[in-house]
Order: sequence, then C-alpha cells, then structure tokens
Amino acid sequence: MRAGQLPPSPTLGIAAKAQAMRAAGVDVISLAAGEPDFPTPEAVCQAGIAAIQSGFTKYTPTPGIPELRAAISEKLKRENQVNVLPEQVIVSSGAKQSVFNALNVLLNEGDEVILIAPYWMTYAEQVRLAGAIPAVVRTLAADGFVPQMDQLREAITGRTRAIILNSPCNPTGAVFSRQTIKEIAVLAIRHDLWVISDEIYEKLIYGETHVSIASLGTEIADRTVTVNGCSKTFAMTGWRIGYAAAPLPVAKAMSNFQDQVTSNANSIAQKAAVAALALEPGVVESMRAEYETRRDLVLRQLRAIPNVTAPTPGGAFYVMPDLSAYLGGRISDDCAMAEYLLEEARVATVPGSVFEGLGHVRLSYAASRENLQNGIQRIAEALEKLRA
Repeated sequence: MRAGQLPPSPTLGIAAKAQAMRAAGVDVISLAAGEPDFPTPEAVCQAGIAAIQSGFTKYTPTPGIPELRAAISEKLKRENQVNVLPEQVIVSSGAKQSVFNALNVLLNEGDEVILIAPYWMTYAEQVRLAGAIPAVVRTLAADGFVPQMDQLREAITGRTRAIILNSPCNPTGAVFSRQTIKEIAVLAIRHDLWVISDEIYEKLIYGETHVSIASLGTEIADRTVTVNGCSKTFAMTGWRIGYAAAPLPVAKAMSNFQDQVTSNANSIAQKAAVAALALEPGVVESMRAEYETRRDLVLRQLRAIPNVTAPTPGGAFYVMPDLSAYLGGRISDDCAMAEYLLEEARVATVPGSVFEGLGHVRLSYAASRENLQNGIQRIAEALEKLRA
C-alpha cells in the first residue's frame, strides 16, 4: 500500500515537544510556521460573512464558481501574462491539492519527476502517492539554491515525465531568474516533459522579478500546470483556496479527478477569494514590505554568528542558514540540532533534512520583529555554548 510507505514527518516530534513545553509554561518562540502571521484582510472576511448570511453554503461546481474562475483567469493574464480561459482553471482546497491533482492525472506508474532540492517535502510524497519516483537534483547555497542546467540535463532519463518548479521557493526563498526559467522551458520542450509550476509565493518577493514559465510561449504553456492560491499572498491559509491553470484536456481531467476526491472547494471561501483577488495592490504590498524588513533583520543577526552562513532569500518568508560547522559529536545532524535549539534555546525550527537540505535549518520570518530578534539571539547563545 502506497500510503503505508509514507514516512512520519520528522517535524512532528519537534512540534509536539514545543506544544508540550508551551503547555507547561515554557516561553517557546516558533520560527517554524509556514504561514503568514498577518490577519486576513477585512474586505475578504466581510465577503465570507456576506456569503454565509446570503445562504451561499451549498455545493458548487467541482472546478469552482464561475466568477472565481473568471477572476483567476483575468489575474493570470494581467499579472503573469499566462493566457488561459476560465474553463482552464480548477479551484481546489489549497494549492497542495492542486499539485496532487496534477500529478495524478499526468503520471503513470514508474514515471520519474524531477525535484529541485531543497524542496517542499510534500512534493516527494505526492509523487510517490501517484505511483511515480522522485528524481532529485541538489543545489548549493553558494549558487543561491538555483539549479545548474547540466545537473538538470543529467537527471533526465527515458522515464522522466515532469519537473516541479517552485519559485519563490519553500524552504530556501530562492527566486529563479528569467534566464534560468527559459532554459528549463527549453529542456521541457526538448524532452517532452510536463512542468508543474508552484507559484504560491509569487507576491512575496524582494528585489527580484517573478516569471511564470507558462508566459514564455505557447509551446511551454501547452505543457505547464500553473499552481497558485490565496494562502500566502492574502494571509488566507485556513480558508483553503488554491487553484491550477492548465491546458484544457488536463484541466478537465483534474476536475474529474477532484470530483471523486473532494468535489468543490469551500463555497464561502470561494466568495472570499473573489474579494481577495479584487483587493487594492497596497494591501499585499504592506505585508510584502514588512516581510522584507524582517528578512533583512534576520540576515544581519544570523551573519553575526560565527561560522554561520545564510544566502539572501529573494522571496517567500524563509531563510536556510547553514549550521553544519556546529554538527558532529554532541549534535550529530540537523534533526538533532533542531531538537537542541528547542530544548536549549527554546526556539522551534525545522531541520533542513526534511527538505533534503542537510546541515541547515529552516527559519520562518513570518513572525513579529520582537520574536525574530529574541529568537535569533537565543540561537546565537545556544550555538556559542557548542563552540565553548
């Protein structure tokens, strides 16, 4: 059974311990959360309330209500230069479901899917659940966690069916340049590969330019599933609205697949998502600017710690400092380091090996400036004890 082969999450033990420590009155700072700490914008909340009050609480069409699919189609054309009809848009219960839908309609048993490490751990498990095999291309912090084309070429075999892109990236914050994405598009076209482009962090970007691979021409658009959602951009993680835009035959297959798994996404949240897509740009910009300030604060403090390196993330709200200089002996690996930081520094982090980023930990700066300053200071003090 495929589900029986899923490994337990290495983060669950740390999360459970952090929760137990808090329950016991211990002051634990969490820098592990993968969700915005801002409230959902008021206009979005009011749209949800209005949906409830008007009785919009029944089933909707599986791929989403027409007004939301139209709003997403228009958004993709206007902001991403991705030209899709509303009929090519499938609304799901979060971007995670959108990725899962795509993998299950595109892959056959034994196919290979290229993942660029460090990667969001769910990709690998969803590939396996679809009966396929992850083919991992590892990147280096020295390269900004951006893949080298030679590595990607070498990873392609006769069984390669797809590649998953995530730019800006969870967990590294890496943003792929237009040139890198162009070169990936050329590879995909040449080798007849599908591209699943997870762009959920597209608006949280700092001094970089987001490029949707499907905007680069008809040939690549015809083999791309663009995935996005409301969770990160609009601080709507709990509303569970994601979406995918795909070539029409793939979109229809994804809708049919979803019909047998969950049917429609939450009706109330769909109405709220329409309001989210109509927000003034300044609402999102205020959150983005605050994340950028926090990112710079975190980088300054991390880089002041001896033997710690931290590439500058171009997007998302994560940083992946390399703590390998402190590993070995008492602290054997990054999982042990995450446990040590929780016990000694009272700071919750995510071990890098979860993402195939060995020797690193992932820190989220979706937290208050005060918690970030105090949390990094605690980490510095805990690492100093290891040095001593």
